[in-house]
Amino acid sequence: MASLISEFGYWVTSIAIISSVFCAGAWGQPSEKTSAFFIFGDSTVDPGNNNYINTIPENRADYKPYGQNGFFDHPTGRFCEGRIIVDFIAEYANLPLIPPFFQPSADFINGVNFASGGAGILSETNQGLVIDLQTQLKNFEEVQKSLTEKLGDEEAKELISEAVYFISIGSNDYMGGYLGSPKMRELYHPEAYVGMVIGNLTRAMQVLYEKGGRKFGFLSLSPLGCLPALRALNPKASEGGCLEEACALALGHNNALSAVLRSLEHTMKGFMYSNSNFYNWLNDRINNPSKYDFKDGVNACCGAGPYGGVFSCGGTKKVTEYELCENPDEYIWWDSFHPTERIHEQFAKALWDGPPFSVGPYNLQELFWSKEKKRMTIADIVDDPDNPIAG
Repeated sequence: MASLISEFGYWVTSIAIISSVFCAGAWGQPSEKTSAFFIFGDSTVDPGNNNYINTIPENRADYKPYGQNGFFDHPTGRFCEGRIIVDFIAEYANLPLIPPFFQPSADFINGVNFASGGAGILSETNQGLVIDLQTQLKNFEEVQKSLTEKLGDEEAKELISEAVYFISIGSNDYMGGYLGSPKMRELYHPEAYVGMVIGNLTRAMQVLYEKGGRKFGFLSLSPLGCLPALRALNPKASEGGCLEEACALALGHNNALSAVLRSLEHTMKGFMYSNSNFYNWLNDRINNPSKYDFKDGVNACCGAGPYGGVFSCGGTKKVTEYELCENPDEYIWWDSFHPTERIHEQFAKALWDGPPFSVGPYNLQELFWSKEKKRMTIADIVDDPDNPIAG
């Protein structure tokens, strides 16, 4: 009986200590110094790297009306009328705009953006016309060496380990790399192709982890078949439907990525990530634009043909004619493939401080301040040898 009482008292004490830790607040206050920000991806996050490479007009956005809203004094290469999601995230994190890797004389102390419009996870996607993910990782190695030379080994390692690594890529692997490639469609069943893409993305995450990266943020794929360009390709386009095959690939990719991230969280010590359901988030705005103070969730502000789905914005491509709406803020879509600045801003805010049921297991704010605001778990407390309840 005494033994039972003693054991009961032990667990009451344990619960009290655990409760006091959580009730006191497992988050500290963020300091003025924030984490560096490294960005990998495609046109969703390209700040202008493609301005510096030899590529086709479809993979560049350094001409009007891109960048027309006045935030920048000239078109920067962002596939938008203004800022993109990572610009807002940097602002929320008290960072300056993160420079493109190829920008001359750029200071990389706050991070670097390696993204390239048209890039894919697979090297075969738009090969020779973009900076694919594998090359982006090699460029990161150069930056890592440069930081070590500038800061010294210890300080550079700390910067790398505390940095947030944001990855937004995959759309081009499915749109052009699979749906637009009869050869790939013949070689791979959709599920097998998704598995190959996710396998390569997983390896990229492991490479960054091996180099010291611990905190990762992801922009999952949108409902690809609802992009104006793909909606226009739908055989039932006159009925206004999305291209279901593309949507199915995006969903398959997102589900596989979520499973991989949950696995990595358990197998790679210290791995932290922020993921969300961008597919449903954007789909809701496409289908219910007025609910979010938009007027049009289907047509592109800048483009030609049905839904503005002909990618002619700017008049530099094969089709030179295009129409431009008066107010992009009323539209979900800026051009045939890319959303407007308002969508970038709204989703950046959702990723930054969204609640656990929509963004998780961490939001980006928690990742950027995680050195000061480390989330305590029961396992952390029980495994801490300095804690009175440690075994």
